[in-house]
Amino acid sequence: MAAVSLRLGDLVWGKLGRYPPWPGKIVNPPKDLKKPRGKKCFFVKFFGTEDHAWIKVEQLKPYHAHKEEMIKINKGKRFQQAVDAVEEFLKRAKGKDQDLTIPESSTVKGMMAGPMAAFKWQPTASEPVKDADPHFHHFLLSQTEKPAVCYQAITKKLKICEEETGSTSIQAADSTAVNGNITPTDKKIGFLGLGLMGSGIVSNLLKMGHTVTVWNRTAEKEGARLGRTPAEVVSTCDITFACVSDPKAAKDLVLGPSGVLQGIRPGKCYVDMSTVDADTVTELAQVIVSRGGRFLEAPVSGNQQLSNDGMLVILAAGDRGLYEDCSSCFQAMGKTSFFLGEVGNAAKMMLIVNMVQGSFMATIAEGLTLAQVTGQSQQTLLDILNQGQLASIFLDQKCQNILQGNFKPDFYLKYIQKDLRLAIALGDAVNHPTPMAAAANEVYKRAKALDQSDNDMSAVYRAYIH
Repeated sequence: MAAVSLRLGDLVWGKLGRYPPWPGKIVNPPKDLKKPRGKKCFFVKFFGTEDHAWIKVEQLKPYHAHKEEMIKINKGKRFQQAVDAVEEFLKRAKGKDQDLTIPESSTVKGMMAGPMAAFKWQPTASEPVKDADPHFHHFLLSQTEKPAVCYQAITKKLKICEEETGSTSIQAADSTAVNGNITPTDKKIGFLGLGLMGSGIVSNLLKMGHTVTVWNRTAEKEGARLGRTPAEVVSTCDITFACVSDPKAAKDLVLGPSGVLQGIRPGKCYVDMSTVDADTVTELAQVIVSRGGRFLEAPVSGNQQLSNDGMLVILAAGDRGLYEDCSSCFQAMGKTSFFLGEVGNAAKMMLIVNMVQGSFMATIAEGLTLAQVTGQSQQTLLDILNQGQLASIFLDQKCQNILQGNFKPDFYLKYIQKDLRLAIALGDAVNHPTPMAAAANEVYKRAKALDQSDNDMSAVYRAYIH
């Protein structure tokens, strides 16, 4: 297609990261928002959302010339609302060049950045364009360009192929990160635990230029700069992150032989990203601080794929200064983060989030099995749900796992059952009923008895068919 000249005030279709083409208008950026270096780009305000972004010129198309084409490939409700907003704008404009005003969201106050892979403009037949992810809304986005990079594999799980990547900065209500390119901290980073989540996190830390020393219990996952023990990693690094499976593993890592505590000296920083209970994280914080160390809990909401994509949600609590020191690391591994106050708050919030997710997964499995035994099409049920208010990437992916009989772990079933158990205990501690979580927990326990522990959480489906 011949190059099209664009200018200030033009209506366009803008392609941002993994999101579908979206209608917007080229406008002047805020005075304090610098233009990214590199290829020519324009600042675009998107219709039907509260979003703004720098978009490279090759990711822009004139609105009117491509309207019919875009409407054919995107049928989402929010997309249609955006198109309606454009048409309403055109009616109001009546041929005059007016600025598009989008009201500020009361939730958008601070700023946080996270990596997002660049997408090709044209969708393939096997990958139809879907409606925008809900996280596309209520954030100020500023796309910047990153050079192509390639790193030798730490492990098969940590392998990063050479590709052109993009970075998207996202505003979150309580973040202190700086908008624009991720500038890696000059602090030495340590990371303990290279499981489903840890491997992706380390990959993205390296990809964004951080210096990382890793340690893992199993030798086949060794790589990056290798520390022989947790104590050695902590003693040689400024900030050490850890991501392990459960409260016992988290305690053993800190308090065990050659553990973290033996490497803690005044000023050393420890960030526990494991999903554990508040009592465990409080105990770990106390022993770390007693040795002069600094402590932050930062469990993450997401799965293996989101970890690999650098799109985790980070819930942090504890040392606020350490939270700010971790800014570039959190930008590399996640799309946004929340600071929740004193130690223990993040653990509680994370358990509540996973309680909701685990209960929802059990309900999905229950619905699919009920459809089957009553002679209804499971695929049709999924199609109906995907067109309704429950539509989500999570729903679609987990249903597809079940329909295809593919339970390769993205989030281990045994870990979601652990989180449900801890969430129920949290409710018990404050005398608050958790009957839905308790019921879901029993179904997961049944699935574990059927040897589904090391499968994906969607394998809870098998508890209903045996």
